[in-house]
Amino acid sequence: MNAKAFSLALFSVVIWGSSFAAIRVGLQGGYETGQNVLVRFLIASLLFLGYALWPGVKFRLPHKGDILRLLILGWIGISVYHIFVTFGMETISAGTAGMLVGSGPIFTALIASVVLKERLTRIGWLGMAIGFVGIMLIAFGSGDGSVTLTNGAVLVLIAAFASAAFFVFQKPLLNKYSAIELTAYFTWAGTLPFFIFSPGLVTTLQNATWEAHLATLYVGIFPAAIAYVTWATALSMANASSVSSLIYLEPAVAILVSWMWLHELPTGISLIGGVIAIAGVILVNALGRREPSLARKLAETA
Repeated sequence: MNAKAFSLALFSVVIWGSSFAAIRVGLQGGYETGQNVLVRFLIASLLFLGYALWPGVKFRLPHKGDILRLLILGWIGISVYHIFVTFGMETISAGTAGMLVGSGPIFTALIASVVLKERLTRIGWLGMAIGFVGIMLIAFGSGDGSVTLTNGAVLVLIAAFASAAFFVFQKPLLNKYSAIELTAYFTWAGTLPFFIFSPGLVTTLQNATWEAHLATLYVGIFPAAIAYVTWATALSMANASSVSSLIYLEPAVAILVSWMWLHELPTGISLIGGVIAIAGVILVNALGRREPSLARKLAETA
């Protein structure tokens, strides 16, 4: 992965890591869970619409043959991910949610091994097993410190899997569309299901605190819009698995921001699980991948 792709991916991960605390502030400040998701992505959708309509900007409409694929990926990567994360955070801390989402590279490696035929070594499969042990410890330790699997942890795990699938399947489309075009399509598609949460929105906007409004505005502009563009740009420049490996840094950002902003930390069991999961991700990405054969390299560059 070159320096530019690394920098863009790292920027996205830091911004996404900060979003968990901001979402929690929005929920605590008067927003209903579904309405919080809707407002965030209305902001992001309007930003992309403004960009597409800006004089002098060349913004292409998607090909007809790609529309269904774009809709499905938008629903998986935007709708499913953000609904499940936000509802999951009703019962688990922001730091724990960040650690569960940080398990995404494990799921990315698993999906890529099937879809993209990226072969893992025995060490790679060992790293996968270690990572899943860590994920389970985070999930089972996400409640009050007792070893109990909470509904919130299950929802965030599903979100992490959806996000991993989204990253793997969107990469081929980056050969046809620019990062900002593709992110705009996904955002508009993913925002549509959120309108089921629109009843009562005006009342919520009137009653929510200013801190909740500012936190939601921040998530709408940066994590929901800008960070997705920089991430798609990084994906267009490097291997999907390599870029996704940076997500293991997201839990550290989430925990730090949650501690500084909300004064909350995950349980001890979850923290131990986070360390184990990160170790598994590092093992998979550092030592767990087979190098392609010389013939395959020549075929790919031909």
